[in-house]
Amino acid sequence: MYYHFTDDCLIGIEQIDNEHRELFRIVNEIKDLLENEFLEDKFYQTQEMIKRLADYAEEHFRHEEEYMESINDPELEMQKKQHLDFCDKISEADASIPNNGQQEFLDKLLKYLVTWLYRHIIFSDLMIGKIKPKEERHHTYEFSDEYLTGISLIDKEHRELFRIIGEVQQLINNDLAFDKFDDIISLLEELKEYTKFHFADEEEYMKSINYEGLDAQRRAHDAFIARLEEIDLTQVDEHQQEILEEILAFLTEWLVNHILHSDKKIGKG
Repeated sequence: MYYHFTDDCLIGIEQIDNEHRELFRIVNEIKDLLENEFLEDKFYQTQEMIKRLADYAEEHFRHEEEYMESINDPELEMQKKQHLDFCDKISEADASIPNNGQQEFLDKLLKYLVTWLYRHIIFSDLMIGKIKPKEERHHTYEFSDEYLTGISLIDKEHRELFRIIGEVQQLINNDLAFDKFDDIISLLEELKEYTKFHFADEEEYMKSINYEGLDAQRRAHDAFIARLEEIDLTQVDEHQQEILEEILAFLTEWLVNHILHSDKKIGKG
């Protein structure tokens, strides 16, 4: 089974899409090496291929960051951090491959790399050029008919997601609220738990109708949940308001994009 670069990974920027395809091609080449039981020096070749992946990833990240800088994308700094984390992970792994248990170690590394790539592309790269600068945003955080899928259960749960998001936004903007930070954390936790509940229902429905886009939806859902779980509000000290607004804006824009371009297809499928 190969790791496929599918349509849900397309972000609509030709150079970036082509480089993502190449990253997946290299990953699959690594997978072939690891699964080859008859290749005597496969671990050496695998290490060399992982170094090649690291080099190509660095080149790709540079191109991606240059593009984001050219359009003044507000998520550039977040992307730079994610790219650095990926490169650091490969460097650390390359320096710590054990003499014994190489197969298991490299299998786990490959799984990590693939999971990271899918999540990063579907959650972060997909939003390149779609997040407006703060001064140009006009969020109402309200559910509208534009988001209807025609599936009552899904539409009902989407309304609830927007209700929770709206409460978070109202609390962030309430200058009179006392000790609101704890309340915001509580609401974000509610958003995370309800999102998990909703995605499980949505995937169960897609499974019941044999929806062909189920795997792609699962990858997108996993990426969204992973991002929610990565939010470490205990690290937010100064500029709480600004950072929370940025997090909420990104999550909302992603959710809107996902509903309009993925969930609405379920009702038509």
